[in-house]
Amino acid sequence: MYDLRTWRHVFKLDPNKEIDDLSLEKICESGTDCIMIGGTDGVTLENVLNLMARVRRYPVPCALEISNIDSISPGFDLYFIPTVLNSQDPNWIIGHHHQAIKEYGHFIDWKEMVVEGYCILNENSKVAKLTGAKTDLSLDDIEAYAVMAEKMLRLPVFYLEYSGTYGDPEVVQCVKEQLEESVLFYGGGITTAELAREVITHADVIVVGNVIYDNLQEALKTVKAAKEL
Repeated sequence: MYDLRTWRHVFKLDPNKEIDDLSLEKICESGTDCIMIGGTDGVTLENVLNLMARVRRYPVPCALEISNIDSISPGFDLYFIPTVLNSQDPNWIIGHHHQAIKEYGHFIDWKEMVVEGYCILNENSKVAKLTGAKTDLSLDDIEAYAVMAEKMLRLPVFYLEYSGTYGDPEVVQCVKEQLEESVLFYGGGITTAELAREVITHADVIVVGNVIYDNLQEALKTVKAAKEL
């Protein structure tokens, strides 16, 4: 089992986006702690398997973040299972999870499963609209979700997701102060090493995604920035 407390940086690859072999090699050999495969739309078993096979050429851990039941495949080191705590649709909190266990529970190796308590904070993001997330939250609301994730639900990961926009580092700091056991993941809008360095002073792990496809060289710099502190 991987110790997430030793992680600082994750690259998230979208199976619905193209990435050439040379760029993928640079990402996989960058020193990142994990390659996470996952996305909001257009995620199919075919493109998940294709991307996993390409990543598997390298020794970096490879994880699947499950967004739909149909794209689940064996062969990953870890499986990240989001539960969207601020969703107004119970399917995204426990409904899809219940259905997946009904269908596949007897196949599951629970040592490979990592449940993430998501708090989605960008109202304009695809994932917020898909999950019906209530994003107009006060700091007290966000902190309460963090405490709920750790103390009530005993989740190993609490995930602040700004999805495409850069969040407020002070919010990240305040949330981190609420957590003792759960690992704090932050994702959203990290486009430079400077932003990576700023947010990693508070988060335990940063997840870097979109900039891979927009500016690979800047994406690669975020690894060193995350690990130098």
